[in-house]
Amino acid sequence: MPFSFRLHPAAKKELEKFDLPIKRFILTSLREFIDHYDPIYERELMHRSKIKKLKGEWEGYYRLRLRNYRVIYEKIDEELVIHIVRVAHRKEVY
Repeated sequence: MPFSFRLHPAAKKELEKFDLPIKRFILTSLREFIDHYDPIYERELMHRSKIKKLKGEWEGYYRLRLRNYRVIYEKIDEELVIHIVRVAHRKEVY
């Protein structure tokens, strides 16, 4: 069963601030990430430092690195949903 993603209202608002090419890049990358998502793919991306488990106040969330942009998400296994909570430039995401 494939995963889907849902944008938190704040993440949607952040995404809307980007220029169209950046927005397309992020959404295309997210679609590719979701379409290929499985535990093996996740481990491969973690090994390549594209995904990182976060700590501290963001514990339970993950960071997906997309060039200079970061997507903060949580996995909701029961619903097979990846809930995107932040989308921002790496200087501003945390």
